[in-house]
This record gives sequence, C-alpha cells and structure tokens, in this order.
Amino acid sequence: MSKTTTRALILLACLGLAACNTVEGMGRDVQSVGKTVEKAAK
Repeated sequence: MSKTTTRALILLACLGLAACNTVEGMGRDVQSVGKTVEKAAK
C-alpha cells in the first residue's frame, strides 16, 4: 500500500469512529428527553 492510501484509510477509520460516538451521544440525549417527558406526564 502506498502512504497516501494508508493515510486515507486511517482518516476514514477515525471519521467512522467519531460518527459512531456522535450517534450514540445523540441517542442518549433523546432517551433522556423521553424519560423527562414521561415523568412530567405522570
């Protein structure tokens, strides 16, 4: 593999990991809002 290809693969892997963390964090936020709304409705 060339250096450019290796760097591109590393960059894509980092971006993929960052996207997963972002989606996971958003899921936690949505879950937190849902629990708050549920408590308020009771």
